[in-house]
Amino acid sequence: MEAPSAEAVRDELDKLLASPFFNHSRRFPNFLRFVVEQTLAGDIENIKERTLGIEIFGRDAGYDTATDPIVRVTAAEIRKRVAQYYQDPAHSKELRITLPSGSYVPQFHWPSAAEAVIPLVEYDPVVNGANYPVVAKKVHRLHLTASRVIALVAVFLVALIALLAWQRMQRSALDSFWQPVLSPHEPVLFCVADQLEYSVIELRDASDPSHQFVLKDNLTAIVIDDLDAVVNVAGIMQSRGKQYTLKGEGATNLGELTRGPAVFVGAFDNAWTLRLTHSLRYHFANDASMTRLWIEDSSSPGQSRWVVDRSVQMATNNYRDYAIVARFTDNNTGKVAVVIAGIGRGGTRVAGEFLTDKADLALLMRAANQAGDKKNMEAVLSTEIIGGEPGTPKMEAAYFW
Repeated sequence: MEAPSAEAVRDELDKLLASPFFNHSRRFPNFLRFVVEQTLAGDIENIKERTLGIEIFGRDAGYDTATDPIVRVTAAEIRKRVAQYYQDPAHSKELRITLPSGSYVPQFHWPSAAEAVIPLVEYDPVVNGANYPVVAKKVHRLHLTASRVIALVAVFLVALIALLAWQRMQRSALDSFWQPVLSPHEPVLFCVADQLEYSVIELRDASDPSHQFVLKDNLTAIVIDDLDAVVNVAGIMQSRGKQYTLKGEGATNLGELTRGPAVFVGAFDNAWTLRLTHSLRYHFANDASMTRLWIEDSSSPGQSRWVVDRSVQMATNNYRDYAIVARFTDNNTGKVAVVIAGIGRGGTRVAGEFLTDKADLALLMRAANQAGDKKNMEAVLSTEIIGGEPGTPKMEAAYFW
């Protein structure tokens, strides 16, 4: 059978990434599309762990792959999702795109190419004193000694144990981070930025939707990227039967924050976020004209590493954004607080994805364990914004207490 064409591979890739196994994630599609395109271009020399860490996840050129397993973790999850996709009988005749274990170079083949079949002629040992063919049929080539069978079973069991351990680690990372928020009986309060106010509203005529009426009204709007973070976290609450409420920061008072855990979304448009993070090691800061916004490290005052220049942001919509994610017990309320806040909108969106992604949280919780399993934590994230759309997050720094 002929090798698949590049067009066929790209068509299959689009089907794969549109499936529920991939279309709710940013990290996995970016990874798989990158390695597929590199392979189709014949550039497999670039498909190495360090290169993938730099190109896809924004890691520094000298980052330590031993302590930062983001590429290996992502590849393992992709292999699992690809296998689940092709297990569906509806996809049994589709071109296969696979990521072999131990490699980041994808392989492409049609389903029949995976079957090693050869014709075999069976003979009757004695027919009129000679050997004559009785029946010819196709069978799978399978010549395994007992020792090979035992070795294969052992390899399978080791791989299965490793997979189960990895899945437990992924699940426990998500549960470990959110457990202090989910365990109290009180509902969780989402405190979101509500700075945008409109005095008019446009309504459409039910009998003629092209006809609009402009009416005076008082509305409070939420930035769509902030809402994206709320939806991601609310999904975790919903799946675990946790009740939650949503309030604008202007309508939230201290008394309400003392009644249960709270999630604060947004930074410079959310006064409660700025108040709660002001005393943390990593906190938000700005110049007097609000043209330069940054995250400051109180242990290195005066050094501005994580800065957004608003003039560049507004002129090009291409810049590097930064965010703070944190979970700690607030001294004023005595309740657990979670912060999901970017300097720009893209930063907040990526922060919400980070705190609901198993692989991302595994990195954070592993660092927390190495720091002595501290309960309070915060991290600085960065992401590249291109055309207003954020890429994957990179953890710049973390602190635990």
